[in-house]
Amino acid sequence: MPLPPLTDQARRLVELGVHDLAGVSEAELLTAGKGSATGLLVTPAPASALAGLLRLDGNEGFVVEDLTDVDEFSPIEEAARPDGVYVVDGLDRGDSHRNRTPAEALPDLVAAGRSPLTLEEGLHWAIQDCAVLERNHCFMTIGSRLRKARGGFDARTPALWISNGTGRDGRARAGAPKLGWCWWGNRHTWLGIASCAGRS
Repeated sequence: MPLPPLTDQARRLVELGVHDLAGVSEAELLTAGKGSATGLLVTPAPASALAGLLRLDGNEGFVVEDLTDVDEFSPIEEAARPDGVYVVDGLDRGDSHRNRTPAEALPDLVAAGRSPLTLEEGLHWAIQDCAVLERNHCFMTIGSRLRKARGGFDARTPALWISNGTGRDGRARAGAPKLGWCWWGNRHTWLGIASCAGRS
């Protein structure tokens, strides 16, 4: 399903109050949506706040309980992004990378001239098009990682999928969009590895 025009995306983000979450003015966000460019409009709003704006069949999005440091994840070198509000083009959910580890997929994405999607980009995508999250067809956002104090990266990578309402999620969250995490070295048959062609 194609994304709405940038003007419509900007209006939706304003209606949801994302400009306040991102620390930008309503006018700045609406101006960013003008012009002939196409793609996904992305703001610097924190992931923890964006997750709560996700909706799928009336179910509200949430962050898993053991990802309290989600807002400390930041873009890796291969996913460098512009400051402020920007546009992402050439989105791909990464279904062809299902059952591959992030460690395996990253060099192939870079070799193909693509960039791994960041968590915030993935969240903005799901806000604008909830259909991007399908049962057994969801995605990791390996462009965001948590750097350790002594260097190197935490072994987790963020991902978006649909809760089954089991375990700590709680039965009331069955069918809800879920911001969780996976291990950098693990494979998942139901999670693609999302990427984009560029950012401007």
